Formats: sequence, C-alpha cells, structure tokens
Amino acid sequence: MSPVSGRAWRTAAVLLPAGAAAAHIGPAATWLPGVRLLLFPGLAGTGHRRHIALTFDDGPDPVSTPRFLDTLDGLEVRATFFVVGEHAVRHPELLRETVRRGHELGVHGWTHDRPWRPAFARDAAEVARTVRAVHDLSGRRPRWYRPPYGILTTSRWRAARRAGLRTVLWSAWGRDWTADATPASVRARIAADLRGGGTVLLHDSDHHSAPGCWQATLAALPAIVQDCREAALTVGPLHDHVPDGSRDRVTAVQGGRSGRVGG
Repeated sequence: MSPVSGRAWRTAAVLLPAGAAAAHIGPAATWLPGVRLLLFPGLAGTGHRRHIALTFDDGPDPVSTPRFLDTLDGLEVRATFFVVGEHAVRHPELLRETVRRGHELGVHGWTHDRPWRPAFARDAAEVARTVRAVHDLSGRRPRWYRPPYGILTTSRWRAARRAGLRTVLWSAWGRDWTADATPASVRARIAADLRGGGTVLLHDSDHHSAPGCWQATLAALPAIVQDCREAALTVGPLHDHVPDGSRDRVTAVQGGRSGRVGG
C-alpha cells in the first residue's frame, strides 16, 4: 500500500489522451480522504455511528495471517479480510480457516497492480475470477471490493458493480505498510482519524509493502481495539457495519461522527 504519487499521475497522463485519462483515472480522486469523507461517505465505509469496521488488506499469508487470526480470537473481534486472488488460491486452507473463525472475506483484486491504463475487459474478468475463487474455496460469496492501493478507476468500479460487489475504501488507516511503521505510529495514525461509524484499514501481510511491517500492525492491534472500546465503540466486520440496503449507493450510509478516539 502506498500513496498515489505525482509521478504516477504524470505517467498515466503520458500513456493516455487527456480525455480518456480523465475518464479513467478521475474516480481515483476518491483516494483523497477529504474528498471521500465529504462527498462519498458510503465509499469511505461510513456505517453505524457506534461501530467501527475493522478491515485488513493484501493476504492471505501463511506466516502473518494466522497470527492476526489468533490475536483477533483473543480480543473476541471479527473483521473483514480483503484478499488478493492469486494469494487466496495458493493458500486455500488459510482462506477457509479465516471464515471458520467467523471473519468475512472481501475482494482486493486478482493481483495487486496499479491501473494506469483502461482495461475494462481485464478488470471485469479479474474481479469476477477472484469472486469465483473466494466463493469456491470458502463457500461464502464476497460482498465487498477494495481496489489495490485504494485506486478506484472507472473500469474497476464497473467491474465491481458487474460482479455484484460494493466498493469500500476507508476512513482511517495506520500507514502500516512502511518500513518505519511502529506499533505506536500505527495506533496514533488510526486514532487521529477515527470516528464512530468509520472503517479502519490495516494490513495482515507484507506481500506488497515493506518486509516485516505487519509485525507493527499486529502489535498495535490490541491497543487499537482497546481505544475503540474505551470510546464505547464496538468493533467488527463490514457485514455488521453497513446497512444491507446501502449496497452500490456511493453517497448512502450517513453515519454519525461522534465517538472520536484519541486526538
């Protein structure tokens, strides 16, 4: 996970004519938290005002993911894991174990690539392929989609809709993919942006980030959950967070912003 760099935007502009680039990359402006929270609260994962949705990206990983499952068991917390399709098919037993322990699975793409060129057919095929793999391996059909790097393009949004998925990004993150992440820094970044009704982004794998960075996330997790509980906020998966009728309505789910943690 890394920010959308100015260099990447310039690369996209060179590869595509201006009009096509704007149409394709335009939705990626929702990566900016101010834009997302103000204009698209549903896309930010805004839900029940006394609840926090806990989500993890980039797994499953046979080294790190079981550690997260054990820690979540000890905390009596369930979460939503956005899995990468190519990792899921390599570790089917781990995917099934995640579901067996009561967690929810979402789609994070078949691979973890950046989408600078329009590829409507490819995006549709890869999202659908991941949905089928998750369903076949776990027996559960996923409901949620989060694009790799949080970069939402027109083709990825359409691919998710075609697959019957709702796209959800986040409202608070730990910046836990960096080499300098520490348990204290991950906790502090979450606390700075966390409000009741928010969705938290963390990572249970270092497949696509700094080696070993998941250890800072794992160590911070008990304190993050404790902070939420001290603010009288429950913690759980997206399934418990977002009303069923709000799927595919980008501007739906108007949650309260009370219950700030930290700050």
